[in-house]
Amino acid sequence: MAALRAEEPPLFALAQRLLGVAESGLPSMLLPGGEAFAFTMVGHRGADGSWTLERRGTSTRYAAITALGARFLPEERQCAALGGRSAQEFTGLLIESLPAVTNLGDAALIAWAAAETGHPKLSDALERVTALDEDGRPQYTVEAAWVLSALAAARDTVDVERRFGVARDRLLRARVDDSPLFPHATGPGLVPSYRAHVACFADQTYPLQALARAHAASDGGDPEALAAAEACAARICELQGEGGQWWWHYDARTGGVVEGYPVYSVHQHAMAPTALFDLTDAGGSDFRSAIRKGLRWMTDVPELAARPEKREPLILDELGATWRKVHRGDPKKAVRAARGLGTRLAPNLRLRALDRVYPPLAVDRECRPYEFGWMLHAWQGGAE
Repeated sequence: MAALRAEEPPLFALAQRLLGVAESGLPSMLLPGGEAFAFTMVGHRGADGSWTLERRGTSTRYAAITALGARFLPEERQCAALGGRSAQEFTGLLIESLPAVTNLGDAALIAWAAAETGHPKLSDALERVTALDEDGRPQYTVEAAWVLSALAAARDTVDVERRFGVARDRLLRARVDDSPLFPHATGPGLVPSYRAHVACFADQTYPLQALARAHAASDGGDPEALAAAEACAARICELQGEGGQWWWHYDARTGGVVEGYPVYSVHQHAMAPTALFDLTDAGGSDFRSAIRKGLRWMTDVPELAARPEKREPLILDELGATWRKVHRGDPKKAVRAARGLGTRLAPNLRLRALDRVYPPLAVDRECRPYEFGWMLHAWQGGAE
């Protein structure tokens, strides 16, 4: 943040503003009792034009991500965001829930939070990850990345060497030929063949973050892991939109974009920064220019600027929310489906007429707690 303050004061002010929104918004996302977070907050507009938020569902993984981010706050502010508990205490609640957790990603995030907060039951959390992560079985790339990040964080505390090596190798082997990008799954069987080449933005940021952390956690470093993280980061930055957009769907074979929309706020203000800052912290390149460009999109949204009747803020300070995404509003995600199928057969096929039929002018008025968790992780804990 220091460099941002010196080089671009308006963007520094924007980052500070967003952090304030995160801290003010998180308490309302807690369910009654303060032991769990909602899955999403849905915006409703009243007759007077004001907005209210409705909690819907619950999410274990979002709670774990929130704890990962909140741990960087002073303890009294952790308690304000987490229902009166510190990040370590809140992580303890998540560890107690592990016997009922059946999703590998959820378990990995809890273990990661346990390692980062120094929870004494870290070994219990890691045992649940091991029970859910069957050797040789393909996993979704995002969840495989969270496993590696958890093990990297635990490496100084618990003997995880065999599992760490397996998790690291699994991510590196998942890539297709010489592509710098990662696929949606680490092996065949989880994704239908017609869209196996399509990977999302999360499939890039979480692996590059995990491999950077693996490099940092290894005595003498891990040049292969660092190089893979660097290549992935460089490619997504090369593909970044002129308005700072981090695109959504990529071709894991060619390293190109399949479909850009939706553009998610969390990618702009949180996920890209936290991954790229972690890479820099691990000894990788400086991607601050791309981070700044992406952050600027939060207030300068070119998709909406061209149509005055569509303009609306994505940051709602008094509500404690940022609207989730700008999207096409196409029925049944028709553009993504068409481009996914088309690029399976012809990798460079764009079907540009779809951009005119379904321009990205719709706003998804939701906000989810993990968005603020990663925001805190990026700007309170990342490089500068």
